[in-house]
Formats: sequence, structure tokens, C-alpha cells
Amino acid sequence: MSALAGKTAVVTGSSRGVGAATAKLLAAEGANVVINYRQKAPRANKVVAEIEAEGGRAVAVGADLTTQEGLQALMGAAVDTFGGLDLLVLNASGGMETDLGEDYAMRLNRDAQVAALEAGLEHLPSGGRVVFVTSHQAHFIDEVETMPEYEQVARSKRAGETALTERLPEMREKGVSFVVVSGDMIEGTVTATLLNRARPGALEQRREAAGKLYSVEEFAAEVARMATADVETGHIELVGGAEDFLARTRG
Repeated sequence: MSALAGKTAVVTGSSRGVGAATAKLLAAEGANVVINYRQKAPRANKVVAEIEAEGGRAVAVGADLTTQEGLQALMGAAVDTFGGLDLLVLNASGGMETDLGEDYAMRLNRDAQVAALEAGLEHLPSGGRVVFVTSHQAHFIDEVETMPEYEQVARSKRAGETALTERLPEMREKGVSFVVVSGDMIEGTVTATLLNRARPGALEQRREAAGKLYSVEEFAAEVARMATADVETGHIELVGGAEDFLARTRG
């Protein structure tokens, strides 16, 4: 029996892309899944329907993660619908939007991540896990420059990772483990598409440097794997393309 059977997971930003694919994989392993969306209810409901069609259990919850009300509704849905919360996957990110304010990247990628952790820790039991999803461009931003178009987002995501890591003692005290999953640019994601539009050839350049860029499904499989992987709390899983970044940190 899967270690996730009967457990409940909240996956932020899971109405599409890596989040949706991760949620489906967790559900296939027997987890009850809370699908989170900000505006696109039909898209989130489609993910729920696909999970249920395969015999899984899921619910869609509209929640703006930058508000306390949204976070309480999200975590509350896990408890009210499935009886608890065992896994929190912090997948949601953004900042390349032009209509949500200049500080949106930091509000979502740092402040909302910390607030989501705090809201989750109210319900996560000993043995629970938090998985933070990030990119190599963000994880290594202090050592390796990224594209100017992505720098604000990268720095805000790195700030989020740092702020979450600083809460390790609190998580340890509760018996909750914390894992970071960092990947290269992912083929087919909104961020990769926007970056390639802003800087034509950006995807091809990363593909050449990394040797291969993961698909949404391939990266989601790595995120889902780390939900139950036997690793120490604070572990950082570098997925695909990391050798290029690590070489540049040493060079």
C-alpha cells in the first residue's frame, strides 16, 4: 500500500501545469487532494473530475494565497472535507504578471509561502511534510545570473526559500519535515512561455546548456516522489540541469 493512501495533500497553484500534474500523481497514490486555484474555477474543476474518474478523491478550492482569508479557506477545506492535512506542496508562484502590482512577486513568492506554511502548521501532524517547489534560476540566483526579465521573480522565490528554511526549527519541533525541489525551466509551463516570448531563444539556450529540459509531467513526478522520499528535513532535490548551475557556482 502506498505511503500516501488515505493521507490528505494541499497543492497550491494546482489548476494547471506542474501543480495539476503533481496533484493527479498524488491522488493516484491514494491521497485525498485539495486543488487550489485563484480565478479559473472551470480549470480546477476539470482536474478534480479527472482525478475522480480514476477513482481518486479531490476538491477544488478558490483561494488567493496572498490573503489570510484565502489560506484559511484552503487549509480548512482539507480538514472539513477529508479530516486533516498531511502534506503541503507549495507549488504556486508568479510575478511576471503586469496587472497585479509591482510588489506582487514578493507578496506571492515569499510572503504568501511563509503564511501558507504557518496556516499549514496549524493542522500538519508529526510525520507531515512540506514540499517547496522552485527553479534553479531562483535557487542559485545569488551565485548565477539569470535573464533580466526573470530576475525579480527569481529573487522573490529565493527569498521565499530562505524564509521557509529559517522556519526549520519550528517544523522540527512539530515533527514536520521540509524538502525543496528545484528544477530547470520546464517545457510547456506558463513561465517558460512568457520568458521565451520576452527573450526569443531563451528556452533553446537552456535546453542546450542543460542537455534536456523536463516536461511538466516529468518534473511533477519528481515533486510527487519527494512527498514521501526518505530524506532528511531541509533536503534540497536538484532536478535536471543542475550540473550547469553547480559548475558556474564553482567557476
